[in-house]
Amino acid sequence: MSLSPTPLEPPVADREALDLVCQLMAIPGRGGEERAVMDFIEQRLAEAGLPLGSVQFDSAHKKSALGGGVGNAILKLPGRGPRRLLMAHTDTVPICIGSKPRVRGGRVRSADPTTGLGADDRSGTAVLLTTALGLLRSGTPHPPLTFLWTVQEEGGINGARHVALGKLGKPALAFNFDGGTPTRLTLGATGGYRMWVEITGSPSHAGQAPERGVSAIAIAALAVADLVENGWHGLIEKGGKRGTANVGVLEAGVATNVVAERARLHIEARGHDPKFRARIVREIEAAFRRAVKRVVSSEGRRGVVRFEGRLDYEAFRLVPDDPSVLAAQAVLREWGHDAELAIANGGLDANWLTAHRVPTVSIGCGQKQIHTVDEELDVAEFQLARRIAWSLAIGGGVA
Repeated sequence: MSLSPTPLEPPVADREALDLVCQLMAIPGRGGEERAVMDFIEQRLAEAGLPLGSVQFDSAHKKSALGGGVGNAILKLPGRGPRRLLMAHTDTVPICIGSKPRVRGGRVRSADPTTGLGADDRSGTAVLLTTALGLLRSGTPHPPLTFLWTVQEEGGINGARHVALGKLGKPALAFNFDGGTPTRLTLGATGGYRMWVEITGSPSHAGQAPERGVSAIAIAALAVADLVENGWHGLIEKGGKRGTANVGVLEAGVATNVVAERARLHIEARGHDPKFRARIVREIEAAFRRAVKRVVSSEGRRGVVRFEGRLDYEAFRLVPDDPSVLAAQAVLREWGHDAELAIANGGLDANWLTAHRVPTVSIGCGQKQIHTVDEELDVAEFQLARRIAWSLAIGGGVA
């Protein structure tokens, strides 16, 4: 039976919640640099009466390729019934460093036009924080709860990948607050593979003897052109299958008067179908091998290409009648909204939680235009996400 058959307003007022999310968005904290955000969370919880040491930290950062200064933050609150997990990630993309949140006309944007806002995902961070604060202040009955603030979601979903599962308390329902409008429930997401491609050529003087060199940059350029011309870059649609590929980073060369000896590219491939995504990776590798054969020095030398990659997160898709999905739908109805069920083309912490056998539905918090300087937070949607989280936290959504 639901502990909350009808909606109850969260104890944390809208004005305070808006102030908190703006403070959070102003804190620098890209992947691996989330310590100040975690300190802010712990301080606010302590002010609400949470005993010192109640927030536990795992060692996810020590297992991550990024390293970093802090792991995932986990807060468990006792209650009766099946445990529920509420989660959000605390890091932002680098473009959000220097964010100066400013509220205007129901939207929040950075007053500095050169930075993103950081609503992805400090709005989710704030949804969890205000929910926990409301419980601590009000004493409202609730089922057992786990609050999980993850690190390093951007650039690899490392925090959720390496989360200490034993500290979560075996949740029966799980809700990830991240990504877009709160009336859209994300049941699944694409899988992502990232790879480094290293090209070694031969240097020579670019003015006196360019023909004696093997340009790593030329090899890279030919390979990327090959991918574009043959439909294996950007949006990829082949044989009824869809995926994406992107050359996101190119590091090469030392000077204009030296034929570039080395080039390094960071490339990703995404797709909901693991076999088709693997095909995309093979096509990327084949394009670079073909390019190596096309660049030959006057002395017959060719370059060498090496690949190093890994699956960052696998695709997943929950069934529409998954208990977490049904609970989120029911709570949305309680607040007067119909749910839209969606599949995402970006990775989420839910990818790894679901892979860890904790099926997780994702709920947006009003983030718009994420990863750009035009990023904004829809205040009304943020407040709705808080009400959804509050209802789920006090047992709503289950008949």
